[in-house]
Amino acid sequence: MDFGDDEHIDVCQNIEVGLKREYELHPEMSDILCVFALEGAKTAIKKHFGYAKNEKACDHPLAKGIIEWCIAIGVERIGKVNDLTLQDFLTRIEKVKRSVKRHSAYGTRGYYEFIKDFV
Repeated sequence: MDFGDDEHIDVCQNIEVGLKREYELHPEMSDILCVFALEGAKTAIKKHFGYAKNEKACDHPLAKGIIEWCIAIGVERIGKVNDLTLQDFLTRIEKVKRSVKRHSAYGTRGYYEFIKDFV
């Protein structure tokens, strides 16, 4: 599945809005930290829905905003909009995370440079 045929592409866009905001609020935010935050968000949303009880989420202060943003989107949409499941949501976080990793090859904030004019 790529971005062109994703029935939940709007979820990816919602996540990216929050990422852009965090990059703009925190000039020290890097793509690597963003990746850790997205991993933490996956754990945190699973915990919210009663799973991953023994897993630990990223606790870096700069990751907090991304994690909270993803939880808010998940709570708002999982089971409520377009039959989005927890697994669907985790897949979209992972998709965005792969994009962050891919664009980090262009600098420590390569992903932000990529999305800032589109989101």
